[in-house]
Amino acid sequence: MTWSLPEPMLTVAVDSPVLPAGCAAEPKWDGYRAQLAVYAGGRVLLRSRRGTDMTAAFPEIRAAALAQLPEDTGLDGAM
Repeated sequence: MTWSLPEPMLTVAVDSPVLPAGCAAEPKWDGYRAQLAVYAGGRVLLRSRRGTDMTAAFPEIRAAALAQLPEDTGLDGAM
């Protein structure tokens, strides 16, 4: 299976804290917005929201992804 990571989801300011049904929110903490992909064959990519490859800077995340996530998994979130 060949796939690529989509563009990361970015936050937007709102006038009201009321969320539409089916939506969720979280506070903005200092840290990184990143996407994690586990590809077939043991390749892992940790990418910043601007597209920078951060995998080498976080070897513990790469190791955890390989140990705990199945191939062809993609995650988007903050760390």
